[in-house]
Amino acid sequence: MVMGFSIALIVFSLLLMLLVLMHKGKGGGLSDMFGGGMQSSVGGSSVAERNLDRITIVIGLIWFALIVVLALLMKLRS
Repeated sequence: MVMGFSIALIVFSLLLMLLVLMHKGKGGGLSDMFGGGMQSSVGGSSVAERNLDRITIVIGLIWFALIVVLALLMKLRS
């Protein structure tokens, strides 16, 4: 069980790194390649950027939950 959660943590860690790198910084980012570069005339962030934000937050919460579950499993194991 610990091994399964460890593998899931590695996968979600890599996914979270990829998502963070896709965010647009001051000079633009990888999200521009996927439609994040098109700004609306009203202002604010584009739909792609907002969706990327939401996905990153969800993956981050799952990542955090995996760490907590792994810590509890390791504590109960010893």
